[in-house]
Amino acid sequence: MEAHPLPSDIWIAVLRYLSVADLAHLSQTSRYFHALVQEYGWKTYLQTHPRYTWSLSKSLQRWSAFDQVRYYITTDRHWTLPSFVARPLASKWNGKLQPHLAINHSRLFVAAASHIYSYTFGRSEAPGVAPRIQYEGAYMVNKVMQATRDITSIECVPDGGFDRTIYVGYADGSLERVVLPACKAGTQGPIHPEASHRDRRPYHGAEAVESISSNGDHVLSLSSNGTAAFFSNSLTDPPQFIELGVRSWAAHLTDRHAVLGASSLTPLVVQSLHESRLSKTPSHILTSSTHDDHPRASAVYGICSPPPSAPWGASEHIVISGWYDGMVHVHDLRSSRRAHRIPGVTSHPTGGALYPVMSMCDPWLFEPVYDIAAGGGSGCHIAAGMGRHSVVAFWDVRAATKGWSVHAPGNDSSPVYSVKMESSRLFGATQSRPFVLDFGPGAREETYPTLTRPMREDGLKRRDSSGLGFYVTRYGHSRSQ
Repeated sequence: MEAHPLPSDIWIAVLRYLSVADLAHLSQTSRYFHALVQEYGWKTYLQTHPRYTWSLSKSLQRWSAFDQVRYYITTDRHWTLPSFVARPLASKWNGKLQPHLAINHSRLFVAAASHIYSYTFGRSEAPGVAPRIQYEGAYMVNKVMQATRDITSIECVPDGGFDRTIYVGYADGSLERVVLPACKAGTQGPIHPEASHRDRRPYHGAEAVESISSNGDHVLSLSSNGTAAFFSNSLTDPPQFIELGVRSWAAHLTDRHAVLGASSLTPLVVQSLHESRLSKTPSHILTSSTHDDHPRASAVYGICSPPPSAPWGASEHIVISGWYDGMVHVHDLRSSRRAHRIPGVTSHPTGGALYPVMSMCDPWLFEPVYDIAAGGGSGCHIAAGMGRHSVVAFWDVRAATKGWSVHAPGNDSSPVYSVKMESSRLFGATQSRPFVLDFGPGAREETYPTLTRPMREDGLKRRDSSGLGFYVTRYGHSRSQ
């Protein structure tokens, strides 16, 4: 019996459950199935396997569904090897800075001291050619250089597609909504955003704003003394405040939860979100310990959610966190594995603290995790910016014991303070410069910004075998790697 007489909508429904290899084989069986896969199969695969694609978003609009899938599959293969191009995005800064990254579909923003450096993502017309990362210009948010006015956090928020609106937190407790003006060609020196482009949010007194996170129209900011401010970007509702009362570091906002990281016996707490208001008490307390008798204080510096195509699904019940002791923990809020009690808490509605369902670390580098990101090949990777030697650690959650780490270009002694990861690229920043690890195909010399100083002056090693990237040291986490 021939399959062709069956209604097309039945075959279209079947395509939803096929892998890339299955779709490729099916398209070779007949002209009918070739046309069906070309028209519906690749589009269906993209819909069921969404990915973080900030720097690719403009190019994907021009590529066919087949070209997009081919780019992703090649990228996934590079992640498996692993094979990547390591490039600094700028020459070495003067002094030792603590940079922070923010990203949207048009730009990467690098905040260091009182400057914000903007990099734009180009549009690749040719399928399979990596889109360019171009230096756009610099902004100076403070005309006078003062340590108390250094930027301590930055976050992009939606602005109708202009991709120029950010929230900026400072060491003196200031929090501003800033609309960055356009960088005009030929402009010399950094641009200073005028007062008309800035809107202050007086929520944190004189305490440093350590972290800012956004989700849709909502923004969550967290100061060093533990004051969390939850408010709408459009200011439709009055802000809500939560006092943790301890030294705090990281905030992460989703549709259902606000996750806060601090230094304490219970350093990771979850506040539920309902009807645009946060719960007054934690709905979950997450622990790293497996011993109830001897709880120890720790700290959480980085928090993120899994990407849409993660193996466990795009569930907001999954929380990924990086800890002071160098561990990365994955918690599932639906799990029943809990401690018998919570340190310092007499009773809690959910019972004991929630144990992680997965834990990983770099066994050769016992340093704090400064930031955390998820995405990468097949949406299965977790990346951690480590506390020394400019190391980024990677794990594929499908084989977490076979992780690996790499030193960033320049091999600085500093932490990797901030990381952002999409399907084909990881962006990071050390005390000396921002950098990219590019796993995608089709990269060329003009894909990346041109450095203004010779390699030796920038502390860079020789070029790698491809001639595009710079040599970096990589090592595996197990003795067999």
